[in-house]
Amino acid sequence: MVVVVAAVSAVLWHFGSGLHPIHGLALLAPLPVLLLAPRVSVLLTLVTGMLSWLGGQAQMWRYFTGTLEQPVAFTAGLLVGSAVAFGLLILLFRALILRHRPGLAVLALPAGWVAVEYLVSLVGGTGAWWSIAYTQAEVLTFVQMASVTGVWGLTFLILFAPSVVAALVYIPWWQRLRIAAVALVLVVAGAAFGTWRLRDTDETSTVRVGLVAVSQPPDFVPIDSAEGQDMLTRAITEIERLADQGVRVVVLPEKAWRTTEATLPQLSGPLTEVAARRGIHVVAGLILARPGGTINAAIDYPSGVTYAKHYLIPGLEDEFVEGADYTLVPGEPWALSVCFDLDRPNLVRKNRGLGATLLLVPALDFTDDHWLHSRMAVVRGVESGMGIARAPQLGELVASDSRGNVIASARTDVTTTATVVADMPLISGRTVYSRLGDWFAGFAAGLFLIALGYSFTRRPAPAPETPPAHRIPSAAAR
Repeated sequence: MVVVVAAVSAVLWHFGSGLHPIHGLALLAPLPVLLLAPRVSVLLTLVTGMLSWLGGQAQMWRYFTGTLEQPVAFTAGLLVGSAVAFGLLILLFRALILRHRPGLAVLALPAGWVAVEYLVSLVGGTGAWWSIAYTQAEVLTFVQMASVTGVWGLTFLILFAPSVVAALVYIPWWQRLRIAAVALVLVVAGAAFGTWRLRDTDETSTVRVGLVAVSQPPDFVPIDSAEGQDMLTRAITEIERLADQGVRVVVLPEKAWRTTEATLPQLSGPLTEVAARRGIHVVAGLILARPGGTINAAIDYPSGVTYAKHYLIPGLEDEFVEGADYTLVPGEPWALSVCFDLDRPNLVRKNRGLGATLLLVPALDFTDDHWLHSRMAVVRGVESGMGIARAPQLGELVASDSRGNVIASARTDVTTTATVVADMPLISGRTVYSRLGDWFAGFAAGLFLIALGYSFTRRPAPAPETPPAHRIPSAAAR
């Protein structure tokens, strides 16, 4: 039975999370383990929980060690460590059920896992990448809660639902009514809020954006090479075509060219000319070698303002120097950012606090992660109430609004040229999350500590006695 339960849960996690999740399965994945936990021993509960999570997430090994070239030790630590944490939280659910504290039991897994995700976001080097919240990124009514709680509230709700269902199996009918009523209120309130927010767009203006990824060689191309100049010529052709369609800004991919301060004019001159002549802005992503160090840059033309990527991928981007400044396009409420930066909710919040309503993001990605990484950026827009115009090579061009609607998208690859045009609605109001930040993560951590504390104390069994069909053997009997 234990093997079957662990396998079923692992399969649900496998298809319900990862790079291309099936929406909804993540809500079901913990349920088999939660239902089993109060019926088996401490050891079997821990092992079942660990195997269910590890079996579902093992698919990420190749992505981390191969695609992202992360150290084996880091990847093993992340996968095994999170599996241990998941197993311990299932064990906490078991303890609270057996100690007749069902209210705290339904909070143990969601609150504890939010605390785990938040801790990883602070110390793991990946930001908020490691979150199950993105599995529901296209369920727009649900995702609106991120504007209040960030991704942490989404994670909480995903795990709260199966925890409630499992707890209802093991408690008397009058306790079932109380817990089910509270859960129903949360579901109805969340659905009502999501529906209202999707309809109340608070739109103040619209900007037409073009996203472009021109075909290129696999390696980063020096601007002073024949291939670099050919890429530039073809990029300008696309820029001209998009300008004819009325765009006000064009975003090109990350690291599209490699330059030095001496060769930069070969790129900046033509882009400045076309941008000024057509009355638009062009945001180019490039590698810029300077005396103080090489940066992964996004530069706006014709203004020439330069943004250096803040958060670099460990190992893959060790050659670059981190940036620290925030950059807005002169005269516009548009901010510059680069790819991996958007895995950090606080960076987007900071830009929103500076008055930006649209993020212009050169990006790169790794083909396999085109859906997941682009939807992380979409969720960032919902959190802070911003439009996101993200142009990756080897990924998916995506323009999304402050509600998470994908207005335009197209797959990209080095072998082809792709463009999209989107009319981006911009809003003036700030979200709760953009003002208060990660308050819900702290709240969840507090709930987890309370649940953990009460797991060591026993409440007298409720009377009348639980019906025989649902009677749970005492912990001592195990």
